[in-house]
Amino acid sequence: MYLYIAAAAALLITNAISFGLMAADKRRARQGKWRIPESRLFLAAACFGALGGVLGMQLLRHKTLRWYFRLFFPLMLVCQAALLGVGLYFHLK
Repeated sequence: MYLYIAAAAALLITNAISFGLMAADKRRARQGKWRIPESRLFLAAACFGALGGVLGMQLLRHKTLRWYFRLFFPLMLVCQAALLGVGLYFHLK
């Protein structure tokens, strides 16, 4: 039981960080300040933070004109959900 709570907490934190990076980059873009590198945004999404990245794109309207964000963030989300589902299936089996 504690394993599920720890995994859920890790996912929540990772996605919150990913969303926070998108929000911070959007704020910096509006203010004309130094930006967060796109590679860092991708890294946060790749570390099971794709949901936060996709929500950041949609809710903040950030990076929606970049084709590679529009393609790979949702694709990472689908892959991560599938991996989590398969892992949970085999763990409960």
